[in-house]
Amino acid sequence: MKRFQVPFVPALVVPAIVALALAGVALVSSTAQAQKTAYKIGAIFDVTGPASPLGTPEQETVKMLVKQINAKGGIDGHPLEVVYYDNGSDEAKSLMAMKKLIEADKVLAIIGPSQTGTTLAGAQTVETANIPLVSCAAGVGIVEPVKPWIFKTAQSDVHAVKKVLDYCQAKRYARVALITVANAFGDSGKKQVELQARGARVSVVARESFGSNDTDMKAQLMRIRQSNAQAVICWGTNPGPAIVAKNMKELGIRLPLLMSHGIANRKFIELAGPAAEGVIFPAGKLLIADTLPNTDPQKRVLQAYAADFKKTYGKEADTFGGHAYDALMLVCRALRAVGPDKAKLRAELEKTKGFVGISGVFSFSAKDHNGLNEDAFAMVIIKNGDWTRLK
Repeated sequence: MKRFQVPFVPALVVPAIVALALAGVALVSSTAQAQKTAYKIGAIFDVTGPASPLGTPEQETVKMLVKQINAKGGIDGHPLEVVYYDNGSDEAKSLMAMKKLIEADKVLAIIGPSQTGTTLAGAQTVETANIPLVSCAAGVGIVEPVKPWIFKTAQSDVHAVKKVLDYCQAKRYARVALITVANAFGDSGKKQVELQARGARVSVVARESFGSNDTDMKAQLMRIRQSNAQAVICWGTNPGPAIVAKNMKELGIRLPLLMSHGIANRKFIELAGPAAEGVIFPAGKLLIADTLPNTDPQKRVLQAYAADFKKTYGKEADTFGGHAYDALMLVCRALRAVGPDKAKLRAELEKTKGFVGISGVFSFSAKDHNGLNEDAFAMVIIKNGDWTRLK
């Protein structure tokens, strides 16, 4: 009977075999980790067209953050994938993009768009599809009345108008002229000024408007000059407000010029040039982050975002990019908490309390899908081509 002999294995070879086996286990584990399903969300921004000063920094911000998140292992090991669409600042294209994200791309949530109009264009589609959307636009109509599946990160125009009218009241400007962009953002701002003016003891004595693509507003401003207004309130996003500022200077109209938070980026100063001097407007705290007290909960977040953006793109971060920062981080925060379930994501977003973002400190509820108040704004004046907090 033959005896089975175990092959001789030198003692030095054993550790090597064990090491190879462990390496194989590690490789399998690493591969399994890498193969975790990506969490896919959609992003629609107004990257081209009249609202590109809003949409461009928003998309840049999201691309920067996605790289940072994935470099740190994604969301609980799941890579973050973002599908981007540029709606061209067009409401019909915005609606089409939302449908693509929902029906073809099968995303878990959508962030953006950049404007009130391009957001509202797809609001019903989002609600019908039961998919969370976190808009980067300002119009209060996006979240009032509350739409269960829609949230927003930009500070609401209802609070911006209050800050502007509070300033008018403090300066005893009893009569103002109003010039607004003829779109959803301008219409919402106009409505809020009209609603709040009486309570602030301010009369609107002239009402004018301009188109998003208009290049000259002198005719409207000539009519304003004929009124007895003590100040001008312009409500819009670039480039229109910059043209209003330049035209006022060219016409020699020396009335105080107050604007909306829609000009809260460097682009306005670049477009308006010397005419930007002295313009006053409400803005998020990013523009004046370095002047905030160390006790302000936003200061560190604002400074870190500004530094990262400058390092990545070689230019200043701005308020609009901050809206996209908040939208993406809020969705990621909810994904970490409940995973890839749309209904749970919606519920988790609505439970957000004390989230320190770029636009403010957010606390959502079933009755409030913006989660900010007027404290998210500071009044700013442009001096020597830069922003200064208004005392």
